[in-house]
Amino acid sequence: MRNIRFQNITKSYNNDLVLENLSLEIPSGTFFALLGPSGSGKTTLLRLIAGLEIAEKGSIFLGDEDITHTPIYKRRVNTVFQNYALFPHMNVFDNVAYSLAIRHVPAHIIEEKVIKILHTVHLEKHIYKYINNLSGGQKQRVALARAIINEPDVLLLDEPLAALDLKLREKMLLELIDLQSTLKTTFVYVTHDQFEALTVADHMAIMNYDGEIEQVGTPKEIYEFPISTFVAEFVGTTNIFKGALQISDGSALIGFSGLGSFEIVVPKQKEWAQDGKLVYMSLRPEKIEISKTPMIGFSNELAGIVQSIVYHGRSTQYNIELKNGQIVQVFEQNEEHFPQEIIDYDDQVFLYWQKENVVLLEK
Repeated sequence: MRNIRFQNITKSYNNDLVLENLSLEIPSGTFFALLGPSGSGKTTLLRLIAGLEIAEKGSIFLGDEDITHTPIYKRRVNTVFQNYALFPHMNVFDNVAYSLAIRHVPAHIIEEKVIKILHTVHLEKHIYKYINNLSGGQKQRVALARAIINEPDVLLLDEPLAALDLKLREKMLLELIDLQSTLKTTFVYVTHDQFEALTVADHMAIMNYDGEIEQVGTPKEIYEFPISTFVAEFVGTTNIFKGALQISDGSALIGFSGLGSFEIVVPKQKEWAQDGKLVYMSLRPEKIEISKTPMIGFSNELAGIVQSIVYHGRSTQYNIELKNGQIVQVFEQNEEHFPQEIIDYDDQVFLYWQKENVVLLEK
């Protein structure tokens, strides 16, 4: 089990700088997601690990081994591509066995390995089917089986579920988690879909439009405690407020133009969070309580008018206009078929949240 380490990597295409002086470490045996918008460089990082691209500057290590210029076939790394790249003229067995066959592995060993792998990915009933006779999810499992049969140190997955419908994608995400847990292989998963990344990853790195790493951490750390406006807005949905810090005598407030001041947890170990400094704060829509009548027990309150309502099934989204013109999103869980309090367009509502649910953003 060996960590993957990028050290001061720089990469460009046709004089267009994609990555500059980037450093990142991916722990061995983890399900690691690279999450970012299109063009952020996440697929480039994947291709650098695979050996499909070579960095102009910097080094890539697999454990203590420098693999920056190691040929593709000498790397213990396999890739599952978005289009699967399967051979349509071969059946499932032959597709999975291909890499062993070209290495002239004895036939009885090939059969033993292929049967075992196909059981692992639940394809034992489809061994002799041809690729064009398989569903999208089955094709994806064939691609996974072919990639892991050589027991690589690292499995790279480049948006492998993009072509699947929502229900199948959710099912395959759970199957990928089970597979990684069984194999204990390092999975590196590239996606621009934050739902996928939050679902599968043990750890994740968020990349911005400039090819920089904004934040690295567990999904919960990144969702609950983003460090920047980019991370807060890209991973999930949030409300961003800008105001001035007011810190004195062990208490802390943020003052907002036209809205008053609101209580927050006193910032600790944040040297940049000083009295009088203009800062941004993040408040997730699901952390806000909404009501047409005043409530008690909350440290912060705002009033506004309902501008629009979006029904999501499991939750309802309310877009509330505050008196300063800012729109705040609120997610309310639909726990009852017929709630006692019906909130409608143009209603005046009160918004409440606890100070512990406010996150100050470093940048």
